[in-house]
Amino acid sequence: MKVNQIYQIVNTITQEILGATDLTVAEDLTNIVDIGNALFDATSVDNYVRKLVDHIGKVVFVNRPYSGRAPSVLMDGWEFGAVLEKIDAGVPDAEANPHWALENGQEYKQDIYTAPTDITVTFWKDKVTFQVKISVSEDLVKGSFSDATQLNAFFSMIYTKIDTKFTISLDGLIMATINNFSAVTYLDGAPLRSINILQNYKTMNPNSTVTAANCLYDLDFLKYASKQISLFSKRMTNASTLFNHGGRVRHTPTELQKIVMLDDFVQSAAMYLQADTFHDNFVSLPNADQVSYWQGSGKSYAFDDISSINVQVKYNGESRTVQMSGIICVIFDREALGVANMNRRVTAHYNAPGEFINNWYKMDAQYFNDFNENFILFYVADVQTDSEETVETLAAKK
Repeated sequence: MKVNQIYQIVNTITQEILGATDLTVAEDLTNIVDIGNALFDATSVDNYVRKLVDHIGKVVFVNRPYSGRAPSVLMDGWEFGAVLEKIDAGVPDAEANPHWALENGQEYKQDIYTAPTDITVTFWKDKVTFQVKISVSEDLVKGSFSDATQLNAFFSMIYTKIDTKFTISLDGLIMATINNFSAVTYLDGAPLRSINILQNYKTMNPNSTVTAANCLYDLDFLKYASKQISLFSKRMTNASTLFNHGGRVRHTPTELQKIVMLDDFVQSAAMYLQADTFHDNFVSLPNADQVSYWQGSGKSYAFDDISSINVQVKYNGESRTVQMSGIICVIFDREALGVANMNRRVTAHYNAPGEFINNWYKMDAQYFNDFNENFILFYVADVQTDSEETVETLAAKK
C-alpha cells in the first residue's frame, strides 16, 4: 500500500484557512485523493517488511433498491486490510417474452447461460499521512513557573495547539476532497453536472444586466438559483446516468444527498427571498451544510476568493490545473467522496542523555473520490470560459 507524506500541503492548507496567504499557487491534490483503480498492481505491499501483499479490508456492493420518486463526509474504518473494494453491476436489458406468441412446432431454448452484465470493480488503496513533533522537558521550564499547576497549564496549552492544528488540517483535507471532485466535474463540462447558473439565467433573460459580481444581490436571479438547486436535488432521486462522470445508473435519495453551500449565497437567499414573500417554504433552499469558503478566505473574504478553487487534479490520466471562482453549491451522493479509515495516534521516545521526551502526533487516512457516483457543481460566471484557457497540463507547464 502506498502511503504519501503530505505535511507540506497540510501546512499550506493551514495558511490558506487562516488567511495568511493568497490563493496564488495551485494545491496539488493528485497525491491526496485516491480516485480508484480497476486493478492494483503486485507492488501493493505492506509498509512494515515490504513483503506482505495488501489484503482487501472491506468490500462494498452497489446494491441500493430503487423505490421510485418517493421522497459529515467521515466514513467508517477497519483494523485489518488496506484496500477499499467497490463492486458494481450494470442494469440488464429486457427481451421479448415468447409466452404470448407460442407457435406449433417451434423450439424454445431455455438452457442459455446469461451472466450478470457490466460488472465493475474499483479499488482505493492509497493513504496520506503527516505528523506534528513536540519535545517535552519539564525540568527546563520549571524555573519559569510558580508551581505544578502552572507547569501543567503550560503543557496543556501546547497540546491544545497541536489538537487545533489537526482540526484545521482535517477540515482543509475534507474540503480538498470536495474541491478535487468539483475541479474534475468542471473539466468534464457536462451541462447537467457542471452548471453555470448565471449563464443559464441570462439565456432565459437576455435583457438582464446582472453579473457574477452582483448576482447575489439580485432578487430575480436568487429566485431562479434557488429553484434550480432544489429542482436538481429532486432530479438526482431518479435512476439516471446523467449526473455522474462514469455514466453508471445511479439514484440518490434525498436522505443520502450531501448539499454544501457557500455562506454568502445562503445568507443572500435568506435575506432577499424570505423578505419578499409571505410563504418562506416556497423559496427556501434545501437543508445544507454551509462553508465560508471552498479553499481559503484570502485577505479580505472577497467573493472571488471565498468562491474559488485553484487546484491540480488527476483527469483522464494526466495532471490538470483548474483555477475558477463563483462556486456557490455542490450536491453529491453520500458515497461519491469521503474520508475513511482515519487513524490518529501518538508515539513517544525518551532521550536519556538530553533528558527529554519526543512526542510524534500522527494522522493518516484515505481521502477518495468515486466518479461513478452522482455529483453536481453550481457556479456563477459571466462567460463560459474555454477550458483550454483555464486548464493546462503539467507537461505543458514544463
